[in-house]
Amino acid sequence: MKILYQIGIIFSICWVSQIVEKLLPFDFPASVIGMVLLFVLLSCKVLKVEHIREKSDFLLANMAFFFVPAGVSIINYFDVLKSTAWKLLFICLITTILTFAATAGSIKLTLKLMRKKKGGE
Repeated sequence: MKILYQIGIIFSICWVSQIVEKLLPFDFPASVIGMVLLFVLLSCKVLKVEHIREKSDFLLANMAFFFVPAGVSIINYFDVLKSTAWKLLFICLITTILTFAATAGSIKLTLKLMRKKKGGE
């Protein structure tokens, strides 16, 4: 029964986010609205992590499964991707390098600020 309760909470948040998406005068993904709504509910202590822990752990553990339909549907557009394969590979390479650099810079800055704060105390 606990699992059904947790599924109900998660699907209710998804449902509310889709309603909000329809009400907005501009396009905005319902999935992002749902994540923001879930964050607000957890931050304001309206919803506790324990209320959704088991189901969210299950969804996170099986996340790769949810990417299978998107990966399979790429085959339908293989001819389009084939003509731009080098461009896509180049973009993936550059963005990967930029992501690594941004992560490394963030970690360095965080460590520097932590050392400064520790030295100031």
